[in-house]
Amino acid sequence: MQTQVYQHRNVKKKEAMHRLVEMARFHTRKLSLSLITFYTIFIFAFSIFIFLLYVRTFIADEDQPHPLLSHQSRSLQVPDSPRYKYDEQLWDSPHSRGFHPCVKPTAKYKGAQGFERYLSVRSNGGLNQMRTGIADMVAVAHIMNATLVIPQLDKRSFWQDSSVFSDIFDEFHFIESLKGDIRIVQELPKNLEAAPRARKHFTSWSGVGYYEEMARLWKDYQVIHVPKSDSRLANNDLPLDIQRLRCRAMYHALQFSPPIENLGKRLVDRLRSRGGKYIALHLRYEKDMLSFTGCAYGLTDVESEELRILRETTNYWKVKKINSTEQRIGGFCPLTPKEVGIFLQALGFPPSTPIYIAAGEIYGGNTHLSELSSRFPNLIFKESLATPEELKAFTNHASQNAALDYIISVESDVFVPSYSGNMARAVEGHRRFLGHRKTINPDRKGLIGIFDKLETGELVEGAALSHIVQRMHKNRQGAPRKRQGSLPGVKGRARFRTEESFYENPYPECICGSRSKLERT
Repeated sequence: MQTQVYQHRNVKKKEAMHRLVEMARFHTRKLSLSLITFYTIFIFAFSIFIFLLYVRTFIADEDQPHPLLSHQSRSLQVPDSPRYKYDEQLWDSPHSRGFHPCVKPTAKYKGAQGFERYLSVRSNGGLNQMRTGIADMVAVAHIMNATLVIPQLDKRSFWQDSSVFSDIFDEFHFIESLKGDIRIVQELPKNLEAAPRARKHFTSWSGVGYYEEMARLWKDYQVIHVPKSDSRLANNDLPLDIQRLRCRAMYHALQFSPPIENLGKRLVDRLRSRGGKYIALHLRYEKDMLSFTGCAYGLTDVESEELRILRETTNYWKVKKINSTEQRIGGFCPLTPKEVGIFLQALGFPPSTPIYIAAGEIYGGNTHLSELSSRFPNLIFKESLATPEELKAFTNHASQNAALDYIISVESDVFVPSYSGNMARAVEGHRRFLGHRKTINPDRKGLIGIFDKLETGELVEGAALSHIVQRMHKNRQGAPRKRQGSLPGVKGRARFRTEESFYENPYPECICGSRSKLERT
């Protein structure tokens, strides 16, 4: 009996448990569906919220960069790493403080009207000596109220280039761009070709008063011929409009001929494609310059004798006997290729720096050039940039080749002249005019003492040398400054020779500051 009761109770318990399990399953199914629905709606809503928040943040970032991105952007402009800062110091132009070209004439300016008076000119010297001389003669023609005949170019100098004006310069552009200043004709009128003319060697570094006095020659002549064009005008104390006319002639009118201009720009593009930034080095270590200056340091006895003979037999070089040692100590010699290499390395330029050699044939060839290429193997010549076909038209035309070097030098990131000749001065002035592009002028006199100490072992290459050289050239990198006057103690007309060339630094007449009163003219 008890067993039956126990079995009955077990059956009841099992039925009860079964009902509870069934009810639990029912409620579980019911709750799961509700939760699934709820979670689905919640996840969808949360996704929409995140999406909207992202879009809002993205739009805000367009107007105001994220701090991290902003920091990265600033880093691209002013890098934080010491190496980038040092590279900027090497390559960046000196701060120009808003200076810019200003060559417009003043309100009182009037162009020349002397249509029946003709000024003919033979420009002497190399390319840049001729260019500055032509610009001067444009101003002289204006002062004397004359028509300028297209200048004849020098064919008798050391280079013996047979080029005529239109081979080197864009003749049409030259005439048209200056028509508001002076009248320019390609040649004398036929009726005046045989007419008597005044042959006049105008005095060097003369002012407006001198040329106004020379205008008396028009009483007896319709044509005045000028056999030499270089340095015919003073550097300073000329009217503003005359100085600005010189700049318009030099930087706007004397544009190179299309073949030169086009090839020059292509070569610059090819240089840029090789690595971006490059130095243009005017390595004035050519036979004529070494002979003219009497600089024989580092040369063999045979080379020194060859240069002496050249100097003795070149009639238009007046000084024949020169003490080479005194020249070098005084800083009057071009830096040698080896000295240039030491100098650039001390400034901090790495060996991989692309260096374009803007020069003619280097005296001694690879024998001397290797002293530079051993430190900077990435030397580039126009012959390695241009094809033989492109250079064929320029063969035996030194002035046209010099024009290519001029274009590449003006457009370079850094220009370094090894000697302060006509090319160096003209390029530096043009770079100042275009925004004070970086030009590093070696202190040759100061560097000679350093080079001699390296030779004797008193000084070694390294950090100490770099510090000395960099400090020495901190203020010799083309920053804005007024043109320098004559050296103290020099009297008479000799003082004009010591003045800084107008075309080396046309500030302040042709370069205005952002707040200058001249800016509005």
